[in-house]
Amino acid sequence: MKLELASFYVKDIQFCEKTEFRDGILKVNKQELIELLLCDNRLKDVELDIARPGEETRIIPVKDVIEPRIKASGNSVFPGFLEKPLTVGEGRTHVMKGMAIVTCGRIVGFQEGIIDMTGPGADYTPFSKLLNLVIVANPAEGVSSYEHEETIRIAGLKAADYIAKSVQDLLPDDIKTYETKPIFESISKYPNLPKVAYVYPLQSQGLLHDTYVYGLDAKKIVPTFIYPTEIMDGAIVSGNCVSACDKNTTYVHQNNPVIEELYERHGKDINFLGVIITNENVTLADKQRSSDYAVKLAEYMTLDGAIVTEEGFGNPDADLIMLCRKLEEKGIKTVLITDEYAGRDGASQSLADADPRADAVVTAGNANELIVLPPMKKIIGLVDAAGIIAGGSQKSLKKDGSIEIELQAITGATSEIGFTKMSAATY
Repeated sequence: MKLELASFYVKDIQFCEKTEFRDGILKVNKQELIELLLCDNRLKDVELDIARPGEETRIIPVKDVIEPRIKASGNSVFPGFLEKPLTVGEGRTHVMKGMAIVTCGRIVGFQEGIIDMTGPGADYTPFSKLLNLVIVANPAEGVSSYEHEETIRIAGLKAADYIAKSVQDLLPDDIKTYETKPIFESISKYPNLPKVAYVYPLQSQGLLHDTYVYGLDAKKIVPTFIYPTEIMDGAIVSGNCVSACDKNTTYVHQNNPVIEELYERHGKDINFLGVIITNENVTLADKQRSSDYAVKLAEYMTLDGAIVTEEGFGNPDADLIMLCRKLEEKGIKTVLITDEYAGRDGASQSLADADPRADAVVTAGNANELIVLPPMKKIIGLVDAAGIIAGGSQKSLKKDGSIEIELQAITGATSEIGFTKMSAATY
């Protein structure tokens, strides 16, 4: 599959009478977008706001972050939601870089997050550097928590599609091409390079811990091969409320840095054959089935190496280690990317499971590390959520508006696919 990503760089967002993109400025008809979202009668109210980098603004509680994208043909990039579940991942897609849609509003589950646009919290979230169009939406009376999550998820996708239509017929600032050949053709093209694939577990524990593939709940799939360009093109959508620090938002799926780096090295020192998506289940039997099936696909692809990432912690640690052990047993060298829940002092066991064969592990940091977020002049959303969300407590919100909380509550702080601002150095 061959995909062209045509980028449009957004310099500012403004509310105006007409939605359009010109000279790097996105102008949004606020009322028109609100009315579009309120077509879903499960929503009681919707408000829009703008959060810019460097402003003293706090967004809380954050549900999802989405990058506006649209096919040059006019089709949506979210198959199974806004379009029929037709295969994506090829052709040209127009991308609005430097901005995002952020969904916010009354809390759905307790594992939602915070984005600070300045201060120490901003140093931990990659989304502090984006121009954020924030949707603050609340459900109508009687809407269940599952409908609430679905309604806000769909609202975010609708808004991203609405905004992306503003660049559908325009000439992009630049174009970057990604291509993955069929497996046997790729192997024959680079016979002397190690064959590498990305094993990509998707959060699927249920109870508001769900991810969607072409609109289908990932816990209903068996592991399967997927072209990397399909993921870039919106085939995977976040619908979960895992801890904010390591939740893979839809934006992160669209801009997965593991895929980007593997493409960059493809044909140079590795042969990147593609992605195996699997799921993170609850029961031992489900974990065994999914890991067996994923490793079977890796063996069929005659892989020499694999990168395995994670989403969430605790229960999913078992999936991560199970995949590692079985891949290594097949002679496939495996690298893991995860984060740690090692206690606020860093002295506790980092993962809930372990194996001697997991000897190449990249950490994204300790999610239990405590941080103090200073007061902000502007709050978008509901600051009281700081006492409820994972990583916080009833003592988190101080009288002066500051928040003492774990990194666990900061959106993207310890991303387990490396979409984070933290790094490590050896001296």
